[in-house]
Amino acid sequence: MSIDENTAAKVAKLARIKVEGDALPALAAEFSAILDFIEQLEEVDVEGVEPMTSVTPMRLKRRKDVVTDGNMQDKILSNAPDAREGFFAVPKVVE
Repeated sequence: MSIDENTAAKVAKLARIKVEGDALPALAAEFSAILDFIEQLEEVDVEGVEPMTSVTPMRLKRRKDVVTDGNMQDKILSNAPDAREGFFAVPKVVE
């Protein structure tokens, strides 16, 4: 698949990336190469191949899904320029 310069410029704009006009041909070529590689990967037969989490067979570690506050309030607030009553203190921005 080939990406033209207009499409590359549109993608850059949507990604909020500033790209100079002289860099658009290289960006379009890079996008095209990425899409060509994806098309090449789609040709690989993966029927019957189990998904892997690692190159070595291992089971993922699991923990209980429990909500905690991390017990690090003092440590986190020690980095704040201004903290009061256990919270970050910020300047008032609304009149």
